[in-house]
Amino acid sequence: MGFVLKNKTRLPQPPHAAPTLACTRLRALFRPLRAALFLLTVLLLSLPFITASRANAVWSSSFSTADEEELGKKFDVLVRSRLPLVQDPEIINYFISMVQRLSTSIPPQPFEFKVNIIQHNAVNAFAVPGGYVFINTGLITAMNTPAEIAGVLAHEMAHVTQRHIAKRIEAAKTINVLSVLGMLAGALLGGDVGQAAIFGSAAAGQAALLNYSRADESEADQVGFNYLLAAKYPPHALVDAFVILQRPQWITGSNFPSYLSTHPDIASRIRDIDARIKNLRAIPSDAQSQRELLEFARIQTLVRGRYATPEVAQQFFNSKAQTENEASGKSFAYLGQALVFERKNQIKDAAAAYRNAVAVNPHDPVILREAGRFHYLKGNSDEAVVLLAEAIRLNRNDYPALFYYARMLDDSGQSVQAADYYKNILQYVPEDAEVHQYYAQALGKNNRLFLANLHLAYSAMYMNNAPRTTQFYERAKKLAVTPEDKNFLELFDKKFKERSAYWS
Repeated sequence: MGFVLKNKTRLPQPPHAAPTLACTRLRALFRPLRAALFLLTVLLLSLPFITASRANAVWSSSFSTADEEELGKKFDVLVRSRLPLVQDPEIINYFISMVQRLSTSIPPQPFEFKVNIIQHNAVNAFAVPGGYVFINTGLITAMNTPAEIAGVLAHEMAHVTQRHIAKRIEAAKTINVLSVLGMLAGALLGGDVGQAAIFGSAAAGQAALLNYSRADESEADQVGFNYLLAAKYPPHALVDAFVILQRPQWITGSNFPSYLSTHPDIASRIRDIDARIKNLRAIPSDAQSQRELLEFARIQTLVRGRYATPEVAQQFFNSKAQTENEASGKSFAYLGQALVFERKNQIKDAAAAYRNAVAVNPHDPVILREAGRFHYLKGNSDEAVVLLAEAIRLNRNDYPALFYYARMLDDSGQSVQAADYYKNILQYVPEDAEVHQYYAQALGKNNRLFLANLHLAYSAMYMNNAPRTTQFYERAKKLAVTPEDKNFLELFDKKFKERSAYWS
């Protein structure tokens, strides 16, 4: 039987595990400056020496495909242990689909591309060896069409397929760990001055060896353009993206250097791509389907409403609400207003905006989910369950909607059923600290104390809280009885050691 609240609205049982989302990592990335990528790349290769207290050790060998994959994994762990991540599967799955579409036009690779998104307003994206693609929320809100983002991602994926980073590392031959630390300090403190001040001028010299060359950038443009064209995106999208990226507002106004800072010759590259488009036998239309544009508008609304500067986002959505004529566009403007009002704790205004969004577009599952989540958190359970029930009916894989439904189950005393939901949700968002926390609470209510403490440890670990992670892990160890319990502990211990290595 489903869970029934006072208004008799029936919600579904926990869904059976759907096919696992290919290559999904709901993670984020390190600093957007591509130079920092190189610095961290070399740092990661040096970590085994550092942990062995061999401060003057060097790394020297060819950089194989296996090394690339290992580097990508280590970089991914570093990123996830340091930076705020986008967790909403609605957003992540959208860009997974985009990368998969681009991947179909790429020659066979020894790895699959993985998608990661960071909450940061810098306009940037990049990819690392092993196929890890990183997208800043700032890039998502800066572009006008999905094809423009696809153009940027195709360029970055070309850097990976052409092994530009790998070749630079191979060319460096021998890297001194102290120099690596110097390069990292320079990335964190600001350029060559920081490097020289702490570790001497040699660090700046080695950093220069690792920068992309103009030849690398040109090749990534040309190969990425081929990927974009083969994936049937409008070819002019790459030019349009570069035009946006060279606007002055993207060069300033951020603590991090923008994507453009590594592309000083972008004007000539735009001319080169334009020339290639003119030489095509048949130039594909730049038109994109209404469905593609609608899906992109929905994703942009979520990203801008949650992560953009509130004042800037509010101005944008207020303007859209006044000028948009299409029902879907107006409803997204209202949804954006609601998200911003909620962030600013303007509860009455948020409630009114959510009502407007639902009234204009009552069949959009994301609008229904966000309105239901809002009303649940504000204590309006009767209204929340109606909205969440409809969101789940429209999209049974809406894990945020299922999460808040599980919380309503838990609140009503049905903690066993709630725990089933949380367990299922964690298959898809395994590093969501909040889901682990509420799962632990539901388990505790059912006297499953070993798993309750273990998931509290997971929650603390994914919040990068070392003391609380240790506290709950030790409690779980004392409660472990069965061989299965000990297997769970071993798995946790492995993840903890992997992640905590980057905390200090």
